[in-house]
Amino acid sequence: MRKAKANSPADRYPVQQPTQQIRRLCVYCGSSPGADPRYREAAHELGAGLAVRGIELIYGGGRGGLMGVTADAALAGGGRVTGIIPVHLQHREVAHQGLSELVVVADMHQRKRVMAERADAFAALPGGVGTLDETIEILSWRQLRLHDKPVLVVDIAGYWSPLAELFEHIVASRFAAPLVPALVSFVPDVAALFAALGQ
Repeated sequence: MRKAKANSPADRYPVQQPTQQIRRLCVYCGSSPGADPRYREAAHELGAGLAVRGIELIYGGGRGGLMGVTADAALAGGGRVTGIIPVHLQHREVAHQGLSELVVVADMHQRKRVMAERADAFAALPGGVGTLDETIEILSWRQLRLHDKPVLVVDIAGYWSPLAELFEHIVASRFAAPLVPALVSFVPDVAALFAALGQ
């Protein structure tokens, strides 16, 4: 089982507070549960916490993995959940059928755009290539000043520590100005995520 590093990204960097109230949070996370049970626990805690706080969950619309756990926990708590899914994934029967709203779009590019438009902030739980792609793209959009919404990486059990190290390497190699905390924040757990969102 992977352990969090003593000097995690969340320990090294301050977290920037949002300048507006967060009513809708876009969550990127795995369509699989992952190897560490703490990932699933965090997804459940996040979904339940969103419902309690009256924050709408915006996510990729899937019913499996951490995506499904987050959505189910929010729905069980009476929260509103909107899924955005491309038609080719809907046809593969991976769409969650019990959501408050399921928006079917043409392709992955439109999915990411609609998720970004509907959200007030973004959070990444552990996940695979798709989660990484979504997180990096929304961070890139913020760097290009296409939006100014908070982007937070939830470093459950140190999962995203290698990403923070890569960001440090990019900055040290002079391919970017400091990314953390100017454009993205790392938090160690779901409680810290809510605190960073002013919740």
